[in-house]
Amino acid sequence: MANPTKQARRPLSSPTTSHQPSLLSSFFSRPTPVYASAALLRLVFFLYGLWQDANSPVKYTDIDYLVFTDAARFVSRGQSPYERETYRYTPILAWLLLPTAFTTGLPFVDAALFSSGKVLFAISDLVAGWLLERVLAKSMERSRARKFAAIWLLNPMVATISTRGSSEGVLGVLVMALLSSVLSKRVTLAGLLLGFSVHFKIYPFIYAPAIIWWMDADRMSSKKNTPPKLQASSIPDKVFAFITPARVQLALTSFITFFGLNFAMYFTYGFPFLQHTYLHHVTRIDHRHNFSPYNTHLYLASSPSTSNSTLSSSLPGSGGGIESLAFLPQLVLACVLIPLGLAKRDLPTAMLAQTFAFVTFNKVCTSQYFLWYMVLLPLYLPHSSFLRNKIHGITALGLWVASQGLWLQQGYELEFLGKSSFLPGLWLASLGFFLVNCWILGTIIGDSCNVKGG
Repeated sequence: MANPTKQARRPLSSPTTSHQPSLLSSFFSRPTPVYASAALLRLVFFLYGLWQDANSPVKYTDIDYLVFTDAARFVSRGQSPYERETYRYTPILAWLLLPTAFTTGLPFVDAALFSSGKVLFAISDLVAGWLLERVLAKSMERSRARKFAAIWLLNPMVATISTRGSSEGVLGVLVMALLSSVLSKRVTLAGLLLGFSVHFKIYPFIYAPAIIWWMDADRMSSKKNTPPKLQASSIPDKVFAFITPARVQLALTSFITFFGLNFAMYFTYGFPFLQHTYLHHVTRIDHRHNFSPYNTHLYLASSPSTSNSTLSSSLPGSGGGIESLAFLPQLVLACVLIPLGLAKRDLPTAMLAQTFAFVTFNKVCTSQYFLWYMVLLPLYLPHSSFLRNKIHGITALGLWVASQGLWLQQGYELEFLGKSSFLPGLWLASLGFFLVNCWILGTIIGDSCNVKGG
């Protein structure tokens, strides 16, 4: 006769097994596996980059890193970083990379010192991801927040760009710290970060209108359940109602920080600081590795001898001066329309839309700039139509990658094979990539418009 006790125990094992967490859930339940994997990913790319630099004519290290480190070398000698041609950044970046200029005579140590900037940028990626997780955790469980943060942390494109020597990870830290401080209503810290971010790289100024618009009196009030104030009727009343203590505090703090840093840099390095850090970007005509539809025009503008050529006359809108006015549509969209329409509904998504619009409509658009909006992307995805409708999301990702790949194929023919692929190939590829980005931007804006302001 069978033992009834054993028979009774058998069914109990099945439910226990079925409730075991999956391997994926276990991976995201703790921070150590996620951040260790993100660090390992960057280490693999970093070591591969050393091998490629030593063994291949096509270098892994980005040319910008050589510019940064050359500028640091000038600074280490007591000279201006702007002695290095094409250095267009704040001197603070060169100061951060001073260890790359040191030499000991020991090849291994010198190679490690030279690569220390890449390590700094890779660590910045991890810090940006940690801040991203913190912001996400305000509205969801920590493990789920970590899953979305992993879109940045475990992204091969992000890891590649930072380990090649691009400084965009530092901007990721600054932008995420800014957003975190704003959402936590730490106004002074937000002002300091905003002022420093704009000094470090100009584009974060676009976030000021959205943040200011978001910081209305009701939202910034320290008292809970405060009844909403009556709407002002006259224009002067609306102006006075708009000027709240929090907005004034943010404006003053960021203004003092930004101009204080600029004064210090101008006092130290003179007019070259203003010329290369700010004024250059108004009329810059960079055309290499540029995904923008302005790419071919900028190429023509960089070579006046071809201004009357058949190529120039065949390109729509190839008259001179466009490069000085190209910023107008991007500023209207990124600094006025999107902040007014979206900021009070969903500030993180508004900042994503601003950045996406700024990069898409910029006259110079390189792959490093994609990181400007990729760090904000996980904040939008949890409530996006790209995740609700998987076909929509896969289509968007596929078109973004495919249109980018088409451009890269045309660029490869131009720069590596020496074929003149400007027209129609490269120009049409640029237009295609631009239109795909406009469609994605429209989806982001549409999703944000469906969010109730809070």
